Amino acid sequence: MEILEIILTSLYVSLTSTAIASIIAILLAVPFSIKDFKLKRAIYRIADSLMAMPPVVMGLIVFIILSKRGPLGELNLLFTPTAMIIAQMLLILPIIFVLTVRQIEKIAPTIQKNCYMLGGDYGDFLFLIINECKGEIFTSVTSGFSRAISEVGAVMMVGGNIKGYTRVMTTFIALETSKGNFKDALIIGLILLAISFLINIILHSLKGRETNEYIN
Repeated sequence: MEILEIILTSLYVSLTSTAIASIIAILLAVPFSIKDFKLKRAIYRIADSLMAMPPVVMGLIVFIILSKRGPLGELNLLFTPTAMIIAQMLLILPIIFVLTVRQIEKIAPTIQKNCYMLGGDYGDFLFLIINECKGEIFTSVTSGFSRAISEVGAVMMVGGNIKGYTRVMTTFIALETSKGNFKDALIIGLILLAISFLINIILHSLKGRETNEYIN
């Protein structure tokens, strides 16, 4: 029963944080990729650098913000699944954003030119961009989810690894390994590995289906 709760908590936190980060990242990445402005290169470099941010640093930042003395301390979010979602969301947001921007920038000029030549407007252009890059965008989202569900430092720091409440698969593995309980840690580790494999299988299946539809 405890293992099931841990798995469900892990999936809830990781899927929620990935969904929020994906929506924000894609909404920002599309206009960012097709518009030119003064600070564009600087913002991209910052986002690219944030992709490699150590999870414990992000956990520390969120911990300070949500602590009693922090600006959001009155919300009492520390050591809750919400705090874990915030930490994971901030951690994977740059990943999804940068990977999406890289893909869109490759094809945006060609699509924009063809769209406007055929009489399309800006809305048509945005729709075509997202439609043409949906496979790559899905890959970016999957990369973010993989990072989220395998993360341990930040979620342990802001979640507290509380049994039956904020304990997830990665923090369970860390705890049980430190106690010398390798059997349970290995079981959860294998389940986590199986979830990762399942995600990759779904990704390749969707990509293969999209390729076949395009060829036909």
